[in-house]
Amino acid sequence: MKHRGRHRRRRRGRALRAALAGTALALTAAATMISASQATDADDPGALKPLTASAETAPLRLTEHGVPGDTLDRLSAGMGRPVGIGAVLADPDGSLRDAAECPDDDRRALPVEPAATRAYCWPGRDTDGWRAGAVTTSGDADEDGRWGAHRVILSGWSRAAGSVAEQGLARVAFVDAGDPGAARYTWALLTVPVDGGRDYRGLGSAVSGMVWYQDKLLVTTGRGEDAALYVYDLDRVQRATVEGRSVGRVPGGWSAAGARYVLTAVASYRTSGAGAPRPGGIALDRSTAPDSLVAHGASSAEDGPTRLWRYSFSTGPGRAGLLDPDPVAVYETELSRVRSVLSYRSGWYLGRMTGTPDERGTLWRQDTDGALPTRCGADETHRCWSGGATSLSYWQETGDVWSQSGRMLFALPLASVDRSLDR
Repeated sequence: MKHRGRHRRRRRGRALRAALAGTALALTAAATMISASQATDADDPGALKPLTASAETAPLRLTEHGVPGDTLDRLSAGMGRPVGIGAVLADPDGSLRDAAECPDDDRRALPVEPAATRAYCWPGRDTDGWRAGAVTTSGDADEDGRWGAHRVILSGWSRAAGSVAEQGLARVAFVDAGDPGAARYTWALLTVPVDGGRDYRGLGSAVSGMVWYQDKLLVTTGRGEDAALYVYDLDRVQRATVEGRSVGRVPGGWSAAGARYVLTAVASYRTSGAGAPRPGGIALDRSTAPDSLVAHGASSAEDGPTRLWRYSFSTGPGRAGLLDPDPVAVYETELSRVRSVLSYRSGWYLGRMTGTPDERGTLWRQDTDGALPTRCGADETHRCWSGGATSLSYWQETGDVWSQSGRMLFALPLASVDRSLDR
């Protein structure tokens, strides 16, 4: 029965892919009809360059800082017993709409080639003033693709408007992905414990990368935070007890800027030195032994190379979901303005902005032998990807890559990416 269900899902996926491909091509025909003289696609970046000198690798060494256990216990005692992910999913804030029901302006964010086979949009009333960021799934958390009995997508958002206190806040939507026709979500605010666990503050940074591995959620931060990565324990989801825009302890209980759930950091990582590279996008790679986390350097530079590297997840006792400190591989790519990264087997998949987030980006597969872009349109342009997409997450059990751009959350098979490289 399992195999029959899989075949039915594949047939439905092919039909949906055809529909979404037609939508994307119709909406973006003007954007993709670029003459050869006007095209500004990146030149071939060539092969990845391995970096092995200590001067290149030492700044990427991580220093781990765990939040003391008594701090976490004090916060839990004040807020009440943590709840499980199942309880969060059973208490939704809203529902996602299928792509066919989404506004044209939102659907323009979908890639042209390869086309999405599954796509949803977020309601404007719940995302106005927020900017979409990273995506990770229960396919990262566990090899069977589930967390307990649930299939879950985690979608990261950063506050992009509002008061000074609100800007820099970050939250995560827990999306129940068990029923593709009824995707519901629940918000949780990302926070950091302060005052020995007597209070918490909001994460003061945009979220550009997330990886859910075992019971931990790793989140990248910008230079507004001292740490390069924060670690959250998904067994420590707390309930907010007071509605309102404040964050932390307030008269009568605990507030989370409108969210009804709270995640508080249990650890953080820093790279070595004030000028050390910081991770921008991150992703899980289950094709290595042990499993590893890959990252691209956070940089706004329009020219010059981008650094890529990976850390192994620790196999030590009591260190589930935590990282070993030293990078196990470091590379340099000639691609600039990289916004998303994924590594699987020998290939690195890199999403690149080619203009503003409203313009089409490019998606490349690069390794130590060379590089190929996805192509689309009659003129074989490279501008086929979504310019605003800042995350790639591979759900190995299904073979799908999940990403997010604007208000669109979408998936497509990794195999279709590889096929589009061979046009």
